[in-house]
Amino acid sequence: MDDPGEVPGPDAREALERLLLGGPRRYTRLQVAELADMAPERTQRLWRALGFPDAADDDPAFTDADVAALGVLCTLIDSGFVGPGTEASIARAMGQSLSRLADWQTDMLADALARVGGTGDRPNATAEEAVEAARMLLPRLREVQDYVWRRHLAANADRLLATTGPGDRRELAVGFADLVGYTSRTRGMGGRELGVMVEDFEAIAAEVIARHRGRVVKTVGDGVLFTAGSAVDAVEIGLQLPAVWSAEDRPPLRVGAAYGRVLTRLGDVYSPVVNLASRLTSLARPGTVLVDRDLADRVQGHPAFHVRPLRRVSVRGYDHLQPWLVRRRSAGEDAPTDPEVYEDAAFDDAALDDEDAFDDRG
Repeated sequence: MDDPGEVPGPDAREALERLLLGGPRRYTRLQVAELADMAPERTQRLWRALGFPDAADDDPAFTDADVAALGVLCTLIDSGFVGPGTEASIARAMGQSLSRLADWQTDMLADALARVGGTGDRPNATAEEAVEAARMLLPRLREVQDYVWRRHLAANADRLLATTGPGDRRELAVGFADLVGYTSRTRGMGGRELGVMVEDFEAIAAEVIARHRGRVVKTVGDGVLFTAGSAVDAVEIGLQLPAVWSAEDRPPLRVGAAYGRVLTRLGDVYSPVVNLASRLTSLARPGTVLVDRDLADRVQGHPAFHVRPLRRVSVRGYDHLQPWLVRRRSAGEDAPTDPEVYEDAAFDDAALDDEDAFDDRG
């Protein structure tokens, strides 16, 4: 569009909305509840769980697709696949995940609007072309989303069948990768520059974690939480992430990881193991990997890794936390012939002074 302040007219906006919502808005909140044979309080609870603001009782904000979606949910509950007590939790998890995806796809749509041809005296034609572009794009996005979802479902089903005991409780390595000095480094950045750095970080993290059979649980601007089925995979992720990410114009990365029994629920992980991994990350120097004793025990004696204990420290929730430093064995360094046994007094003196062992945490 030649005029940067120009926006599509009301006809185009209505056409785009109908395309996205599957039809015109025609029902109030109470009418939707009646048509779906659900209590209004229940439909409102689900609506909020999905992340949408309340609609006034007399506001025709809902479509036939909203009624149909509630009917599908009732079918899932009646089949026993979704428990009545978990429907809001599932709606919340889906809403949070898909909201982020929708934000990204909205940016794609905005780029498409900016690229559409037309002149300042043809705003309606330009808007109509943009709506037509969205009409062609949406089915492709839906196909890709369905494919990716099925592949992730297959991978998770494989992991589920490979474990013993309850499906939501399993032994995993949990790790955090954290950008050191993120706030101070990004304070003077413009929005585009910051966006590029965040995109680069998430792309590199996702690639390295996937390469070693790990799973990204969630990301925030300055960090990523991941899990791995084996201690070796977790250490490989922890060692490779800072190395691949390293560049002069980027804040350094540090990693902490722990191993143990976790609860997996709605795509997230819960356990003291998660808290322990977070504390270890806060203690790690830039570019290093710290692990707990359970994870260290599982990689001791591995020919690729060198494992050393650090001095015990007190952090929130842990009075005498024992971190273990893991690094890759250098070329020519002898690999252990027997499992290495470390006493509490055995330290890597070159790196573990009393005064400065943890003084460079960023």
